[in-house]
Amino acid sequence: MTSIPGLKIKLYADGANRDDMLRMHKNPSISGFTTNPTLMRKAGITDYRAFAFDILSAIPDRPISFEVFADDLDEMESQAREIATWGRNVAVKIPVTNTEGQFTGRIIRKLSAAGIYLNVTALFTVDQVRKVVDCLSPEVPAIISVFAGRIADTGLDPVPLMSEALKIVRERPNAELLWASPRELLNVFQANDMGCDIITATSDILNKLSLYGKDLGEFSLETVQMFYSDALAAGFDIPVAAELEPA
Repeated sequence: MTSIPGLKIKLYADGANRDDMLRMHKNPSISGFTTNPTLMRKAGITDYRAFAFDILSAIPDRPISFEVFADDLDEMESQAREIATWGRNVAVKIPVTNTEGQFTGRIIRKLSAAGIYLNVTALFTVDQVRKVVDCLSPEVPAIISVFAGRIADTGLDPVPLMSEALKIVRERPNAELLWASPRELLNVFQANDMGCDIITATSDILNKLSLYGKDLGEFSLETVQMFYSDALAAGFDIPVAAELEPA
């Protein structure tokens, strides 16, 4: 991965593959890690607690977000308090609502007041950002994760929404705005240029940082060479029709 001059945004690695996480941990450009139950299931993890303790023992020096998975708010709070005890570098992910659409503000307020480092996740609207910020204790660190990539999936430009969200988040000096679910490397630079604090991305996107500044003519030639090599490797053949006899 290439270090990019002038890139101020914190890069977090998003995933739950142990090998990928440890490889990313070796890179000083990676400032933290995020996970979620979907990524854990994809990675084949069956023991949530064991996975978390294993990763925390291997990566003790950077923030790692682990998410609650209860749907009842009281149970969600209990899980959050337990997860918060797992390590000093743990951020507890709380979804902005439960599956019934019930705002989790009540427990966000209680947990933040208790000094628990929260990563409030799955936000999609400016109104949600405002409601969450109003629940945070000013002196306690927190992350607010807005899913800019999924917003873009609907055909909307997420940058204006993220810019508005950033203004609101700045009302809490210890809170940080995180650009979640990026779809391409360009999103890293969009998030950086607008002043976003953090972007979390999967390893396939972060690995593309090595392409920064690449000569486009060279890139074009490499692409043509790739198409040619793959056609040969596949054994493709287009029989050419025999020339027609002259009339």
